[in-house]
Amino acid sequence: MADKALRGHGLGSKSLADPSGVEMAARQEIAFDCPNAHHFAVTFAAEAELPTEWECPRCGQMARRSDGVEPEPKEVKPQRTHWDMLRERRSIEQLEDILAERLGEIRQKP
Repeated sequence: MADKALRGHGLGSKSLADPSGVEMAARQEIAFDCPNAHHFAVTFAAEAELPTEWECPRCGQMARRSDGVEPEPKEVKPQRTHWDMLRERRSIEQLEDILAERLGEIRQKP
């Protein structure tokens, strides 16, 4: 058993490949500022789509880019009410007929 053990190497600790001739991918570093005055940088690939916000590694707040790039405003849909959903299913004439029918049933009860 002892003869089969690897000696002098930690498994997965080092690559035995020759590092010469290895070309690293193009990268860019983007700086971010947190609302709690923390400043940090994140490295991205050169062709990556860059985010405008990133979570601060120290406090967890959302930090914005230091270079002043602001996020695009999101289109906000107006909240649909019960009346809006009802109007999608029924016309005003149908609703008036249903109301008259229900009022007639209520008035007939002793």
